[in-house]
Amino acid sequence: MPSATLPARISDLIKYEEAESLYSRDDITLSSGNNLALGAVLGTIAATGEFGEFDPAAIDGRQTATAVLIVAADASLADVKTVALKRHAVVSKKAMVWKTGVTAGEILTALASLEARGIVAREAA
Repeated sequence: MPSATLPARISDLIKYEEAESLYSRDDITLSSGNNLALGAVLGTIAATGEFGEFDPAAIDGRQTATAVLIVAADASLADVKTVALKRHAVVSKKAMVWKTGVTAGEILTALASLEARGIVAREAA
């Protein structure tokens, strides 16, 4: 019997957020050149305030994890407005999406950065 892979849903990622006034979420601009899935870990580009995929090798601000994308967003050709978790939330670690090549140690550092912003990632969430 063939198996089917279901697409990621927001409920796979977010296990708790401050619902009143959608406090945990912010509208953001995803910088061009990014095509990211729901759950992608983001960093803030210091020069523009836009967001891009978390990249520990970057030197423009994206080397620090600052948010988690809560909808898939394709900014391949141009900047795109989208929504991310930026504070006071619990997310599932298994639903988080990391850039290819990010090491376990870099993930631990990124998770600590997110936790300092109030985004807690849990295994069992």
